[in-house]
Amino acid sequence: MLSTPFTRLTGCRVPLQLAGMPVVTLELAIAVGKAGALPMVSALRAPASFLIDILETAAAATGGPVGVNFLIPFLDRKVLDAVAAHVKVVEFFYGNPDSGLVDVVHAAGALACWQVGSLDEAVAAERAGCDLVVAQGIEAGGHVRGRLGLFPLLAQVLEVVRVPVIAAGGIGSARSMAAALAAGAVAVRVGTRFLAARESGAHPAYVDALIRARAEDTVLTEAFSVGWPNAPHRVLRSCVERAESFKGELVGRGSIGGKIYPIPRLAPPTPNRETEGDVDAMALYAGQSVDAVRRIQPAAEIVRELDEGAERLLRTCAS
Repeated sequence: MLSTPFTRLTGCRVPLQLAGMPVVTLELAIAVGKAGALPMVSALRAPASFLIDILETAAAATGGPVGVNFLIPFLDRKVLDAVAAHVKVVEFFYGNPDSGLVDVVHAAGALACWQVGSLDEAVAAERAGCDLVVAQGIEAGGHVRGRLGLFPLLAQVLEVVRVPVIAAGGIGSARSMAAALAAGAVAVRVGTRFLAARESGAHPAYVDALIRARAEDTVLTEAFSVGWPNAPHRVLRSCVERAESFKGELVGRGSIGGKIYPIPRLAPPTPNRETEGDVDAMALYAGQSVDAVRRIQPAAEIVRELDEGAERLLRTCAS
């Protein structure tokens, strides 16, 4: 097992953070936690009672830490206040670092983490009192905050910021994990690879598209902007083409925590197992690490493959 400031701070055994995606199910969170990594659950559109149930159940099942992720444009302060005391890590993304939010997290006894896309934003997160910073490169799937690739951004941030830095964007293999750790990151954040985990809540058609795709099949775009304008995101190129040619206002409907909601054409929601409609015309988020998604695997196997493979590579380089 690789020991880093991240594992010591969070209590995890593996320096790996599951990205807080809306398709993270209770089963996936438990599997990742049992494997020694940090599971993150998305708070997007989820009521507090639903989140607390998942977070408490996952923590009890794993005996380890869990975290929750909030998107600033859709932040519900009542939900934050309710769930912060039930997690080890509260993470924020897509907004300017806010010391007031960090204070709420600390008052609840949790660690505050902010995902950033630039050096200025990383410095602001440290000044706001964050315990951890996630440096996200443009290789990442989903919404992308900055304009630099992971390693140029990581080099800038590590030169200035003193709090532990997690690397995110295009990491889906043991080799890329080892490279990020060797560059100075204390952990890696992985999303796309876990979309094809056996426990993932991603729609089967979405998973099939990921397995067939390669890095060059992803595109950074603002196509899925209905309800969230001017927010670049990386998706499979095929879903943009399908959505743009789709005839009609709604491509389907989704469900989170028992809430049913319509999905307009070119809207941001990604399809989960309960989603109905034209899945191929919905936002199929995928990072450039999609090359590593070759089959459906148990989440524990993915964690073990990344952790043990990265450790072997780092030892080989050291020798």
